[in-house]
Amino acid sequence: MNVLIIGGGGVVGQKLAGLLARTGSLRGQPIGHLTLADLNDPAPVADAPFPVTCTRCDIADPVSVATCVTEEVQVIYLLAAIVSAHAEEDFDAGMRINLMGSLNVLERARALGTKPVVVFTSSIAVYGGEVPDPILDHTYLNPQTSYGTQKAIGELLINDYSRKGFIDGRGFRLPTISVRPGKPNRAASSFMSSILREPLNGQEAICPVDEDFPHYYLSPRKCVENLMKGAEIPAEELGQNRCMMMPGRMWTIRQVIDAMTAVAGPEPAKLIRWEAQPEIQRIVKGWRFDLRPEKSLKLGLTADASFEDNIRYYLEDDKPVG
Repeated sequence: MNVLIIGGGGVVGQKLAGLLARTGSLRGQPIGHLTLADLNDPAPVADAPFPVTCTRCDIADPVSVATCVTEEVQVIYLLAAIVSAHAEEDFDAGMRINLMGSLNVLERARALGTKPVVVFTSSIAVYGGEVPDPILDHTYLNPQTSYGTQKAIGELLINDYSRKGFIDGRGFRLPTISVRPGKPNRAASSFMSSILREPLNGQEAICPVDEDFPHYYLSPRKCVENLMKGAEIPAEELGQNRCMMMPGRMWTIRQVIDAMTAVAGPEPAKLIRWEAQPEIQRIVKGWRFDLRPEKSLKLGLTADASFEDNIRYYLEDDKPVG
């Protein structure tokens, strides 16, 4: 089994690579080779029981895509994208990378004729506007940002390329992944990790929304477990819509801060500064929150039991030492 992670240098890509290395198999077969591809050289995977190649790939360039999507690859994780606020600020970059980049990968898979499994990471940003609550598996997509629109188009392509037999696709609308390690990025939801991560690391953080703001969360650990399970779902169980919500749970900002306090004590919460940021509020308040991921739950994907678990996972997996 040869596996390719496009976006293998990012947080989710690196954690997925680590899980695959620890597991050693995918879809009932031993992994023979793993390739991590990203715009810059991804970090290598330690102690993998199979060869790992780290390479550069610009998904906006079809020639670059052709160098890493080869006929030997049987499973492709298509994680690469620019994030929400960046795609909103720079429309052309979002279209070039999020839309045309995804199309380049799918077109390369079609040209090879090998029908690889393609696991596409979409986003809950595909929902919004005038759709009723709760959000169910068959609620129509109505994104209110360019990023959400680009992801929604990607989902339609995954479905159509699968229907035509070019790929065996499946797409998962990721909740906000928190607590993410590393530094803040340009995602509108980035503060949903930074208001926890920075205080847990003894640093000040800014919260740009009110404490009663609700959102839909999943830990990085559960996310990559679900992505691995998602690749293993038999095609016949996916139905006619290959794309679905990934399980998560809804909590308010106050609830996630209280969870941090329950696990790490009262001091981290004192480092949070409350400052309204209208440009962030405009994006995130257009997202919808009452999501019911019944299909993915039936297929074996899971959510975190509590946000306290999300905090514990960060402390166990990602908090810098020293």
